[in-house]
Amino acid sequence: MTMRIGVLGNRSYEGLEGVLARIRERADELGVELAVDEEAAAVARGRFPALSETWEEIDVLVTLGGDGTLLRGAREAGPRGVPVLGCNLGRLGFLTASSPGELEEAMGRLVRGEYRVEERLTLRVRVRPADRPDGTGEPDPGAPARAEDEAAGPDDGSGAAGRSFYALNDAVVHKSGFARLITLRVWVDGEEVGQYSADGIVLATATGSTAYSLSAGGPVLVPELDALVATPISPHTLAVRPLVVPADAGFEVEVRPRSEQPVLTVDGQAGVALRTGDRIRAGRSPHPVRLVQFPGQSFFSVLRRKLRWGDVRPRER
Repeated sequence: MTMRIGVLGNRSYEGLEGVLARIRERADELGVELAVDEEAAAVARGRFPALSETWEEIDVLVTLGGDGTLLRGAREAGPRGVPVLGCNLGRLGFLTASSPGELEEAMGRLVRGEYRVEERLTLRVRVRPADRPDGTGEPDPGAPARAEDEAAGPDDGSGAAGRSFYALNDAVVHKSGFARLITLRVWVDGEEVGQYSADGIVLATATGSTAYSLSAGGPVLVPELDALVATPISPHTLAVRPLVVPADAGFEVEVRPRSEQPVLTVDGQAGVALRTGDRIRAGRSPHPVRLVQFPGQSFFSVLRRKLRWGDVRPRER
């Protein structure tokens, strides 16, 4: 049976055209069928089937860019159950499993089945506007989300009402204007945690614990951990610290008065402006993201190699 690979690219990266040419040549050698997204098609030589029209036939999605490109691909592939292989064309690429120099071999491994798939917990993030009280048609927090709702894209200008987002890394409530604190009220599984005065709060998955949450002082969670973490951003008091909870608990955050220009940003890509009284609900999505990993790759090897984890680098021992 012919393998079908989807390719999603970021044309802002130099060298994308050459990488696509190598992918096409290797696909011909392996008897693989390709489909590409609009960004990749804009710089590719020759014609490819459109990825947007062939999702139901795709076996694996390959993303060409950095972690942001992988997150964009995950938003499309995750709800559809399609595994994602990230190829890093940038600097860090913490979530990606391949470099451009390894891509031909990676495609061979895909065809031969020499890989494993890691299921990563994802978030379903919803906004309940202040003027919509409970009991007026708001979906139940535990109800399964529709895949097409969760794959919502960037804000279309219609505001927060009815918005649902899908996140592999995190949902961040933060200020967008002056250097002033915003005030947030936080619940876990329906129980109030307390009020936070801070620059914002990061609600992250275990996968997202090494992204914005880590920069804000949050803990590193291994990807297999079935948990979420709430990390305050520059809190006004040292008594407010990161909080790790079971993944099934879920968070709710309310924007309190005197919070200037608050914004919700999801995976650093999609987002909406918020108002006083809006509530953000973030909990486990029924659609995990399936990431492709190759033999010899592990979470801790990535920490050592890409984040320089440890107090002594291997070459200095």
